[in-house]
Amino acid sequence: MKPLRETGEEIQKLLSVLPLDIQKSLKASPDLATLVEVVLDLGRPAEARFAKRTALIGGAVNQGDIDFVTARIGAFSGDNRAGIEATLHRISAMRNRPGKVIGLTCRVGRAIYGTNDIIQDFIESGKNILFMGPPGIGKTTKLREAARILSDKFDKRVIVVDTSNEIAGDGDIPHPGIGKARRMQVASPELQHRVMIEAVENHMPEVIIVDEIGTEAEALACRTIAERGVQLIATAHGNFLDNIVSNPTLSDLVGGVQSVILGDEEAKRRRTQKAILERKAPPTFDIAIEIRERDMFAIYQDAAKAVDGSLRGRPLQPEIRVRTAGGKIEVKQAATKTMPEPSEAELEEAKKEKGQGPVRLYPFGVNGQQLERALRAMRLPAVIAPGLDEADLVLTVKSKARQGTKIMVAAQEHNLPVHVIKKNVSSQIVKFLKFYFKVGGREETEEIALREVADAIIEVKNTKKSIDLNPQNSYIRRLQHQKVDEAGLNSESAGEEPKRRLRIYP
Repeated sequence: MKPLRETGEEIQKLLSVLPLDIQKSLKASPDLATLVEVVLDLGRPAEARFAKRTALIGGAVNQGDIDFVTARIGAFSGDNRAGIEATLHRISAMRNRPGKVIGLTCRVGRAIYGTNDIIQDFIESGKNILFMGPPGIGKTTKLREAARILSDKFDKRVIVVDTSNEIAGDGDIPHPGIGKARRMQVASPELQHRVMIEAVENHMPEVIIVDEIGTEAEALACRTIAERGVQLIATAHGNFLDNIVSNPTLSDLVGGVQSVILGDEEAKRRRTQKAILERKAPPTFDIAIEIRERDMFAIYQDAAKAVDGSLRGRPLQPEIRVRTAGGKIEVKQAATKTMPEPSEAELEEAKKEKGQGPVRLYPFGVNGQQLERALRAMRLPAVIAPGLDEADLVLTVKSKARQGTKIMVAAQEHNLPVHVIKKNVSSQIVKFLKFYFKVGGREETEEIALREVADAIIEVKNTKKSIDLNPQNSYIRRLQHQKVDEAGLNSESAGEEPKRRLRIYP
């Protein structure tokens, strides 16, 4: 990969809008080329975040420093984001209750060639592609590079719907990082879906590229665009495909989910309960790509089959592509084909072991949100049952499992097994799930831990509350710390070994 422009020239344009004392300190930094963002909060020292470290700069930031920056950048949009003309830098504002700007996050934007070579065959396929991944992982960079490739190399009519001017930069002239693609700006975030439809109706594009699909109206606009035969490349809020499937607002992007009541004969043939979840319609996006690391992609080449497999408790294995330290592209894990229906003998064996279809867990005295998060992170073939009638087993805590208690009597009446954990804490929940589903192995444990931190980052950003993760060894905690740093949050290790764990702060 190589920068589209000289990195130094681009960073100098960001430095030029910062207070002079901060400029001076940053210019003296030996790793200026790796600068990620500069944070200015009223009454606190300025903070410079580099790729591998964070440093405090100078004395406390005053209102004059913040006003100095805001006077030299573009106007803030409805989502409190602004930019610097002819660059990809983004400045986001924090305001007090009356609306005065009292904090700024000045993020470095870089246009880079070669970020999509690892998935270029899919970009060129003409199919609709949905990117997912945690904040700061490079989703917007992938969109920018896709716009350049399709408009320059393939001479396609490409429209970029640029709500926050992150894809093509601030100002009326788009950044050259998008090639010959045209850019439509959006007056306010809530109008993004209208501009998407306007792009199709007024400008005859062959490809539309849009960032951060997050509302039902935008999901519907995506479907409308796809149905008109226009290639759509977009990103969505969510780290994994399962996040999109379980999100009622966004599930339509991958076909939507509906509850279906089967007849007795059909339920018997499928070896499932009568009430099941099925995909409602063809997915808007043909291909789903999880950006798990900057140079690691999990690719579902057939989103419809992946969603179907997930809803039936037999999730498909994605193709994993990585770029090695030497720049070579490798397929680390091949995708599984459509999983065959199990044989009669396999069905009977599965029925004896854990019931039919996904295991339905009914938590009693156990935190349902923690259980659901653990199921997502570990990608287990299990769901939370809404009641005892739909459950395969009961999960409760020791204090609730005494003989004669309400839950024990009810479980006995429904002929359900009861599994008991010591306390209602995430570590105990995960320990039970690992035992019940026979999860193990270092690589699998590492992958689960990274999925857990990715989900927790989203939760912390949404709730503004700190979260404790499950205990891990020092190596895995270090990987988790790196993910938190990349997301722009703070973390620390808490507790004593062997229960030492990561705590993430907003």
